[in-house]
Amino acid sequence: VMGILIAVSCMSWYYIAMKFFAVKQSRQKTEEFERDFWSGGDLNNLFNSAVNDRHNAGSMERIFEAGFREFTKLKGQKNLDPKDIVDGSRRAMRATFQREMDALEAHLAFLASVGSVSPYIGLFGTVWGIMHAFRGLSNVGQATLASVAPGIAEAIRAYGLANGVATAALSRAIAGLAGETLIVNAPGSPGGARDAVAVMAPWLVHALEQVHGSDHARTE
Repeated sequence: VMGILIAVSCMSWYYIAMKFFAVKQSRQKTEEFERDFWSGGDLNNLFNSAVNDRHNAGSMERIFEAGFREFTKLKGQKNLDPKDIVDGSRRAMRATFQREMDALEAHLAFLASVGSVSPYIGLFGTVWGIMHAFRGLSNVGQATLASVAPGIAEAIRAYGLANGVATAALSRAIAGLAGETLIVNAPGSPGGARDAVAVMAPWLVHALEQVHGSDHARTE
């Protein structure tokens, strides 16, 4: 479970970095094109510049290129109403706009899915750790530091990682007994402490009962 979360986290950060630089570059090229467009220069020269440098052109520049190309093509045809020419240019620009939006929004569905599913994967790891802890308790017949620590401490750490707290991996995973007192080393931050309480709340009473020697009724 931890391996899945780490792999998905690395992929997510990779796509986030790609998206950040893509949006930044697109904004910069859009601003440059708008300055050229509104400077009052010749639109034919602006169109030729966009065609010749298509691979490095920004989204706004490609939308302009598609619209101006369609406008030039329809304008050369006879018996066409000016409104039809404008509508044709608008359709070409709208189609290019949609393609540019699809390119900018690429991988957003993956990031949204990761944000929705990751807490449940982490919860699975938390439940698995708790089950492992109590299975160990039932096998040894009593709660000791060696049997409690692997499940409880790792469950708290997994819960933090599943909720996007990367520093949870640095938490000191310690849980055990001092006499009949159950001791769990929670993270030092307020948020980490709240996460630890959220993990322990469902099973804390049962853990204390086992510390004092009680157990579920067994059937022979």
